Amino acid sequence: MMRCRVAAVQMVSTPSVQENLAAAQILIEQAAHAGAQLIVLPEYFCLMGQRAEDKVAVREADGDGPIQSFLARTAERERVWLVGGCVPLVCADPSRVRSACLVYGPDGVRVARYDKMHLFSFASGSERYHEADTIEPGEHTVAVDLPWGRIGLSICYDLRFPELYRRLAPCDLILVPSAFTATTGAVHWEVLLRARAIENQAWVIAPAQGGLHPNGRRTHGHSMIIDPWGGIVDQLPTGPGMVLADLDPERLAEVRKGLPALEHRVLPEMPQASGERRAIASDQ
Repeated sequence: MMRCRVAAVQMVSTPSVQENLAAAQILIEQAAHAGAQLIVLPEYFCLMGQRAEDKVAVREADGDGPIQSFLARTAERERVWLVGGCVPLVCADPSRVRSACLVYGPDGVRVARYDKMHLFSFASGSERYHEADTIEPGEHTVAVDLPWGRIGLSICYDLRFPELYRRLAPCDLILVPSAFTATTGAVHWEVLLRARAIENQAWVIAPAQGGLHPNGRRTHGHSMIIDPWGGIVDQLPTGPGMVLADLDPERLAEVRKGLPALEHRVLPEMPQASGERRAIASDQ
């Protein structure tokens, strides 16, 4: 792993794709001017619609469309590695989309696509979400080798499923572009991010939506960058902006050498079937 300056961009996206892309461009330019080589945008950076179905109306064919063109063009112009937290892409179901995390190189060429596998569902009082109504889940984990090491891709709700990251391990850097709700984020966001960093001994970059959106939804924010020991290097509570950090390969090596937990992983045996357990119990 080489030394790298990264930026996690925080936004408060609106129902206007053009408005959001213009806001993202300003923040990307600021991050690039601050020396960031890898810039990660949050989930729903391009659209936080009035209704969940709005994302279907702006979905794009894979490899073609204004959102993808913006990412490719901006990555090339700023000479950075750019990650679009999620882009709504066409899928087989005309009433749904694939929520795809796309990675572009400084030449504007896309090098990776990850489709969100775990779809958020939450109900508390009047606050209700059910992403499966408008999103088709992906089937495969994705990691990509960049100049700074192996990068594992995930999106928001994936964060709650540690087995996904074990499938990706070992990774040097984990990306978690998100739009956590204010309700769940206040209790779970930091805890889950730090846990993923600690158990995988990897840097975690978590750009988020952070504020009150025109559709009335409030997102938690607190975009952050976490080191492989679980320490928060930088974070931004709410509002548009970014957090920056220099990823030091010596820090990663130090953590893994001092506590070689990844080398100590053991795959536990599967438990016995319930019928076998009952049989054993009856013999005693």
